[in-house]
Amino acid sequence: MSSRPELQAPPEIFYDEVEARKYTSSSRIVGIQAELSERALELLAVPDDGVPRLLLDIGCGSGLSGETISEYGHQWIGLDISRSMLDVALERETEGDLILGDMGQVNRLLPGLGLRPGVIDGAISISAVQWLCNADKSCHEPRLRLKAFFGSLYRCLGRGARAVFQLYPENNAQRELILSFAMRAGFAGGVVIDYPHSSKKRKEYLVLTCGPPSTSTIAPSAKGEDENSCSDDGSSGDEENQTVCISDRHRPRKKQKVTKKGKTRSWVLQKKEKMRSKGNVVPPDSKYTARKRKARF
Repeated sequence: MSSRPELQAPPEIFYDEVEARKYTSSSRIVGIQAELSERALELLAVPDDGVPRLLLDIGCGSGLSGETISEYGHQWIGLDISRSMLDVALERETEGDLILGDMGQVNRLLPGLGLRPGVIDGAISISAVQWLCNADKSCHEPRLRLKAFFGSLYRCLGRGARAVFQLYPENNAQRELILSFAMRAGFAGGVVIDYPHSSKKRKEYLVLTCGPPSTSTIAPSAKGEDENSCSDDGSSGDEENQTVCISDRHRPRKKQKVTKKGKTRSWVLQKKEKMRSKGNVVPPDSKYTARKRKARF
């Protein structure tokens, strides 16, 4: 069986009461969570002006990362799908407000996070986003869940605010899938990899800024083995010269060429495939696809 938790069971089942208490009582895990949270807050680059910000902790679990946020003097809201984890957080008397919910829920009335627009000053997430790439139920579609999550996150963040996700992508395709849906939602940013040449210390962070790219949205440099800067765009296998990928969804759209006879079958098939890649529900292809209807039956 795989050692990756997200491949063993859905998070609300995997993190039951026993696992939640074991997770929180481990001094090793507590130390790792504190280190990852501090690095995420460093990449979040919240202004050090003494004014407390309202931050969102996505996949907050038992509140370990929330404690780091409180130590930095900020207020926070924690969201998690595991009731057992949140029960442990309540027992530990964490300072943040806790929400039981699914960050990737696909609901027209309350999609994704379900928070009011523009109320969050920044967001962090430790080892949670990759769970969205798994279909734990028959109704789960990873592309739709990623679309709902990043869309709702973009809406609840203030313009110019950052979101930092520490994640463990299973492979390069999963990394690109997560990054692509973040860009489609309107975020700018890229992947920062600390210690890319170390198998033990290597950590990936997706650093996003709410809004189009500018000089202020460039992700900070990553930590290397010799403490020199080292960054990665998440798509290249060469780690000798790595750069942070800055992407933007606001690209000029090319007008589709249409023949005098109208839209051809190949054009329609290509358009339907593009809609599927965006996570939209598209009718299956058949021999009647793009066939011109008769004037009468």
